[in-house]
Amino acid sequence: MSARRIIATDGAPAAIGPYSQAVVAGGLVHCSGQIALDPASGQLVEGGVSAETERVLENLRAVLEAAGSSLERVVKCTVYLVDMGEFAAMNEVYARHFHEPSAPARATVAVAALPRGARVEIDCMALA
Repeated sequence: MSARRIIATDGAPAAIGPYSQAVVAGGLVHCSGQIALDPASGQLVEGGVSAETERVLENLRAVLEAAGSSLERVVKCTVYLVDMGEFAAMNEVYARHFHEPSAPARATVAVAALPRGARVEIDCMALA
């Protein structure tokens, strides 16, 4: 059985439930979903799905860096959107952080609701 290392950083919001920000195991960093909570205030950022996506990716970057990884090492993301009509706005911000031709694999799904009234949540898996 391989060892697991739990990741926690003040650079991203603390978990709001019984889960870790990330777990490193088997050569991969498994990041929990991040919503657009400002880590300093604990409040959801304002400004719509674009501002939320930016904050989500900043939160994921902080978690990955705490694990010794980075956004450049992400191999898979899942994006959860409350409104698929906001896909283009989310995707524009996402594309600034993940560039072709080395962008990670991704799935985007519509959900009925997200915690704290968020518009977008993203989780990811990266090389450790």
